[in-house]
Amino acid sequence: MRIPTLAIFTVLTAAPAVAQTNGGNYPFCMELYLRGGSRNIECRFTSLAQCQATASGQAGSCSANPSYSNVRAPREPANRQPRRGY
Repeated sequence: MRIPTLAIFTVLTAAPAVAQTNGGNYPFCMELYLRGGSRNIECRFTSLAQCQATASGQAGSCSANPSYSNVRAPREPANRQPRRGY
């Protein structure tokens, strides 16, 4: 009974993991097309012009990062009581 269980466990854990292609820290990503059909996505650009300048001369393109959110979390209110006039 141990051998079939071990075989099933090995098959399930040997499957390749899907990598996250887009990071949420920067608004623009560059996708480079590499030899052999593979590609590399780098999301580390603050502007489209910066991304395009880096991609210039390479087989790649720039696009908006779908994972980026420029909405910041609301600030927590300070734990201060208003001053009272006596």
